[in-house]
Amino acid sequence: MGNKAYFISDLHLISGDRESEARVVSFLNSITHRASHLFMVGDILDYWYEYKTVVPRGFTRFFGALARMADCGTRIFWIKGNHDIWLFDYLSNEIGLTVVDCDMTVTLGEKKFFITHGDGFGKRPASFRFIRSVFRNRICQRLYSAIHPRWTVGFALAWSRHSRASHPDEGQLTPQHMQDIMEWTSELADKRSELNYIVIGHHHVAEDISLNQHCRLIILGDWLTRFTYAVYDGDSMKLQHFES
Repeated sequence: MGNKAYFISDLHLISGDRESEARVVSFLNSITHRASHLFMVGDILDYWYEYKTVVPRGFTRFFGALARMADCGTRIFWIKGNHDIWLFDYLSNEIGLTVVDCDMTVTLGEKKFFITHGDGFGKRPASFRFIRSVFRNRICQRLYSAIHPRWTVGFALAWSRHSRASHPDEGQLTPQHMQDIMEWTSELADKRSELNYIVIGHHHVAEDISLNQHCRLIILGDWLTRFTYAVYDGDSMKLQHFES
Protein backbone atom coordinates (compact mmCIF):
# COMPACT_ATOMS: atom_id res chain seq x y z
CA MET A 1 0.00 0.00 0.00
CA GLY A 2 1.27 3.46 -0.91
CA ASN A 3 1.06 6.79 0.85
CA LYS A 4 -0.79 9.00 -1.65
CA ALA A 5 -4.47 9.95 -1.76
CA TYR A 6 -6.22 10.11 -5.15
CA PHE A 7 -9.44 11.93 -6.02
CA ILE A 8 -11.57 11.37 -9.15
CA SER A 9 -15.13 12.25 -10.15
CA ASP A 10 -17.58 12.28 -13.02
CA LEU A 11 -16.42 9.17 -14.85
CA HIS A 12 -20.01 8.63 -16.09
CA LEU A 13 -19.29 5.02 -16.99
CA ILE A 14 -22.00 3.35 -19.07
CA SER A 15 -22.51 -0.40 -19.22
CA GLY A 16 -21.05 -1.73 -22.47
CA ASP A 17 -18.65 1.18 -23.08
CA ARG A 18 -15.49 -0.94 -22.90
CA GLU A 19 -13.18 1.83 -24.12
CA SER A 20 -14.04 4.21 -21.27
CA GLU A 21 -14.01 1.40 -18.73
CA ALA A 22 -10.58 0.23 -19.95
CA ARG A 23 -9.16 3.74 -19.55
CA VAL A 24 -10.39 3.97 -15.96
CA VAL A 25 -9.14 0.46 -15.14
CA SER A 26 -5.72 1.37 -16.58
CA PHE A 27 -5.63 4.40 -14.28
CA LEU A 28 -6.65 2.38 -11.22
CA ASN A 29 -4.06 -0.32 -11.98
CA SER A 30 -1.38 2.37 -12.30
CA ILE A 31 -2.04 3.71 -8.79
CA THR A 32 -2.87 0.48 -6.95
CA HIS A 33 0.47 0.22 -5.15
CA ARG A 34 0.80 3.97 -4.59
CA ALA A 35 -2.62 4.75 -3.14
CA SER A 36 -3.38 4.77 0.56
CA HIS A 37 -6.78 6.33 -0.20
CA LEU A 38 -9.04 6.63 -3.24
CA PHE A 39 -11.91 9.12 -3.10
CA MET A 40 -14.49 8.77 -5.89
CA VAL A 41 -16.43 12.01 -5.73
CA GLY A 42 -19.74 11.17 -7.41
CA ASP A 43 -21.18 10.38 -10.85
CA ILE A 44 -18.77 7.49 -11.21
CA LEU A 45 -21.46 5.52 -13.03
CA ASP A 46 -23.88 7.24 -15.39
CA TYR A 47 -26.66 5.11 -13.91
CA TRP A 48 -26.88 2.51 -11.18
CA TYR A 49 -29.82 1.12 -9.28
CA GLU A 50 -28.98 -1.43 -6.66
CA TYR A 51 -31.69 -4.05 -6.23
CA LYS A 52 -31.73 -6.22 -3.12
CA THR A 53 -31.04 -9.49 -4.94
CA VAL A 54 -30.18 -8.48 -8.53
CA VAL A 55 -26.92 -6.97 -9.80
CA PRO A 56 -27.11 -4.74 -12.91
CA ARG A 57 -25.05 -5.77 -15.93
CA GLY A 58 -21.68 -4.29 -16.72
CA PHE A 59 -18.67 -2.71 -14.96
CA THR A 60 -17.05 -6.10 -14.18
CA ARG A 61 -13.49 -4.97 -14.91
CA PHE A 62 -13.99 -1.68 -13.11
CA PHE A 63 -15.32 -3.36 -9.98
CA GLY A 64 -12.52 -5.91 -10.21
CA ALA A 65 -9.90 -3.14 -10.27
CA LEU A 66 -11.49 -1.57 -7.18
CA ALA A 67 -11.50 -4.96 -5.44
CA ARG A 68 -7.79 -5.43 -6.17
CA MET A 69 -7.05 -2.00 -4.70
CA ALA A 70 -9.07 -2.79 -1.60
CA ASP A 71 -7.31 -6.14 -1.24
CA CYS A 72 -3.96 -4.31 -1.40
CA GLY A 73 -5.02 -2.12 1.51
CA THR A 74 -6.27 1.03 -0.21
CA ARG A 75 -9.14 2.68 1.64
CA ILE A 76 -11.81 3.49 -0.96
CA PHE A 77 -14.63 6.00 -0.48
CA TRP A 78 -17.46 6.43 -2.98
CA ILE A 79 -19.38 9.67 -2.44
CA LYS A 80 -22.79 9.61 -4.10
CA GLY A 81 -23.46 12.00 -6.97
CA ASN A 82 -26.68 12.80 -8.78
CA HIS A 83 -26.19 9.94 -11.29
CA ASP A 84 -25.11 7.21 -8.84
CA ILE A 85 -27.43 8.27 -6.04
CA TRP A 86 -28.88 4.76 -5.65
CA LEU A 87 -25.83 3.05 -4.20
CA PHE A 88 -26.71 1.03 -1.12
CA ASP A 89 -24.73 -1.83 0.45
CA TYR A 90 -23.81 -4.23 -2.38
CA LEU A 91 -20.42 -2.71 -3.25
CA SER A 92 -19.63 -2.07 0.39
CA ASN A 93 -20.16 -5.74 1.18
CA GLU A 94 -18.51 -7.18 -1.93
CA ILE A 95 -15.52 -4.86 -2.34
CA GLY A 96 -15.06 -3.35 1.10
CA LEU A 97 -15.37 0.27 0.03
CA THR A 98 -17.28 2.91 2.00
CA VAL A 99 -20.32 4.57 0.45
CA VAL A 100 -20.80 8.18 1.60
CA ASP A 101 -24.06 10.09 1.21
CA CYS A 102 -23.69 13.85 0.58
CA ASP A 103 -20.29 14.82 2.02
CA MET A 104 -17.42 13.87 4.30
CA THR A 105 -14.62 15.51 6.24
CA VAL A 106 -11.34 13.62 6.53
CA THR A 107 -7.87 14.34 7.88
CA LEU A 108 -4.90 13.12 5.85
CA GLY A 109 -1.56 13.78 7.48
CA GLU A 110 -1.76 17.33 8.79
CA LYS A 111 -4.39 18.51 6.27
CA LYS A 112 -8.17 18.50 6.59
CA PHE A 113 -10.39 17.91 3.56
CA PHE A 114 -14.09 18.58 2.97
CA ILE A 115 -15.28 16.41 0.07
CA THR A 116 -18.67 16.48 -1.66
CA HIS A 117 -20.01 15.88 -5.17
CA GLY A 118 -21.21 19.47 -5.47
CA ASP A 119 -24.69 19.14 -6.96
CA GLY A 120 -26.56 20.17 -3.82
CA PHE A 121 -25.23 23.66 -3.15
CA GLY A 122 -25.71 27.09 -4.67
CA LYS A 123 -28.75 28.50 -6.42
CA ARG A 124 -30.41 25.51 -8.02
CA PRO A 125 -33.66 25.61 -10.06
CA ALA A 126 -36.79 24.55 -8.20
CA SER A 127 -37.25 21.66 -10.67
CA PHE A 128 -33.76 20.34 -9.87
CA ARG A 129 -34.34 20.58 -6.12
CA PHE A 130 -37.67 18.76 -6.48
CA ILE A 131 -36.22 15.93 -8.58
CA ARG A 132 -33.26 15.58 -6.21
CA SER A 133 -35.58 15.28 -3.20
CA VAL A 134 -37.70 12.66 -4.99
CA PHE A 135 -34.65 10.60 -5.96
CA ARG A 136 -33.40 10.65 -2.36
CA ASN A 137 -36.77 9.77 -0.84
CA ARG A 138 -36.77 6.20 0.55
CA ILE A 139 -40.44 5.57 -0.26
CA CYS A 140 -39.94 6.70 -3.87
CA GLN A 141 -36.87 4.48 -4.11
CA ARG A 142 -38.86 1.45 -2.98
CA LEU A 143 -41.64 2.19 -5.44
CA TYR A 144 -39.09 2.57 -8.24
CA SER A 145 -37.49 -0.76 -7.34
CA ALA A 146 -40.85 -2.47 -7.87
CA ILE A 147 -40.74 -1.61 -11.59
CA HIS A 148 -39.07 -4.20 -13.80
CA PRO A 149 -35.46 -3.26 -14.71
CA ARG A 150 -36.20 -3.60 -18.43
CA TRP A 151 -38.19 -0.37 -18.07
CA THR A 152 -36.21 1.49 -15.43
CA VAL A 153 -32.74 1.06 -16.98
CA GLY A 154 -33.83 2.21 -20.43
CA PHE A 155 -35.69 5.16 -18.97
CA ALA A 156 -32.75 6.23 -16.80
CA LEU A 157 -30.18 6.04 -19.61
CA ALA A 158 -32.47 7.98 -21.95
CA TRP A 159 -32.93 10.62 -19.23
CA SER A 160 -29.17 10.90 -18.82
CA ARG A 161 -28.57 11.27 -22.58
CA HIS A 162 -31.30 13.90 -22.81
CA SER A 163 -29.85 15.82 -19.86
CA ARG A 164 -26.39 15.88 -21.44
CA ALA A 165 -27.77 16.90 -24.85
CA SER A 166 -29.76 19.74 -23.26
CA HIS A 167 -26.58 21.12 -21.65
CA PRO A 168 -24.06 21.26 -24.52
CA ASP A 169 -22.04 23.85 -22.58
CA GLU A 170 -21.45 21.48 -19.67
CA GLY A 171 -17.84 21.86 -18.63
CA GLN A 172 -17.90 25.59 -19.28
CA LEU A 173 -19.11 27.35 -16.17
CA THR A 174 -20.98 30.60 -16.64
CA PRO A 175 -19.72 33.59 -14.64
CA GLN A 176 -22.86 33.43 -12.49
CA HIS A 177 -22.42 29.74 -11.74
CA MET A 178 -18.76 30.25 -10.92
CA GLN A 179 -19.74 33.10 -8.61
CA ASP A 180 -22.21 30.80 -6.83
CA ILE A 181 -19.48 28.18 -6.35
CA MET A 182 -17.01 30.75 -5.04
CA GLU A 183 -19.55 32.27 -2.63
CA TRP A 184 -20.54 28.89 -1.20
CA THR A 185 -17.03 27.51 -0.85
CA SER A 186 -15.57 30.78 0.47
CA GLU A 187 -18.29 30.94 3.12
CA LEU A 188 -17.59 27.33 4.08
CA ALA A 189 -13.83 27.95 4.25
CA ASP A 190 -14.36 31.02 6.46
CA LYS A 191 -16.82 29.21 8.72
CA ARG A 192 -14.64 26.13 9.07
CA SER A 193 -11.19 27.58 9.50
CA GLU A 194 -9.66 24.13 10.06
CA LEU A 195 -10.21 23.14 6.40
CA ASN A 196 -7.23 23.08 4.03
CA TYR A 197 -9.00 21.73 0.93
CA ILE A 198 -12.57 21.73 -0.36
CA VAL A 199 -12.87 19.06 -3.08
CA ILE A 200 -15.88 18.87 -5.41
CA GLY A 201 -16.88 17.33 -8.74
CA HIS A 202 -20.08 17.69 -10.77
CA HIS A 203 -19.08 20.73 -12.83
CA HIS A 204 -16.82 18.96 -15.37
CA VAL A 205 -14.10 21.59 -15.12
CA ALA A 206 -10.67 21.22 -13.51
CA GLU A 207 -9.77 24.13 -11.24
CA ASP A 208 -7.39 24.80 -8.35
CA ILE A 209 -8.39 28.06 -6.64
CA SER A 210 -7.15 29.73 -3.47
CA LEU A 211 -10.08 30.63 -1.20
CA ASN A 212 -8.01 32.17 1.58
CA GLN A 213 -4.56 31.84 3.12
CA HIS A 214 -5.15 28.31 4.39
CA CYS A 215 -7.81 26.73 2.13
CA ARG A 216 -7.95 25.80 -1.56
CA LEU A 217 -10.87 24.75 -3.76
CA ILE A 218 -10.22 21.76 -6.03
CA ILE A 219 -12.78 21.05 -8.81
CA LEU A 220 -11.85 17.64 -10.20
CA GLY A 221 -12.92 17.86 -13.83
CA ASP A 222 -14.30 14.76 -15.58
CA TRP A 223 -13.44 11.60 -17.50
CA LEU A 224 -15.60 12.35 -20.53
CA THR A 225 -13.12 14.72 -22.16
CA ARG A 226 -10.52 15.85 -19.58
CA PHE A 227 -9.39 12.66 -17.76
CA THR A 228 -8.23 14.67 -14.75
CA TYR A 229 -7.72 13.70 -11.15
CA ALA A 230 -6.08 15.10 -8.03
CA VAL A 231 -3.35 13.56 -5.93
CA TYR A 232 -2.28 14.46 -2.40
CA ASP A 233 1.24 13.33 -1.52
CA GLY A 234 1.18 14.19 2.18
CA ASP A 235 2.42 17.71 1.56
CA SER A 236 0.46 19.27 -1.30
CA MET A 237 -2.49 18.58 -3.61
CA LYS A 238 -2.20 18.79 -7.40
CA LEU A 239 -4.50 18.31 -10.37
CA GLN A 240 -3.11 15.96 -12.99
CA HIS A 241 -4.12 14.55 -16.40
CA PHE A 242 -4.11 10.82 -17.12
CA GLU A 243 -2.55 9.68 -20.38
CA SER A 244 -3.72 6.16 -21.13
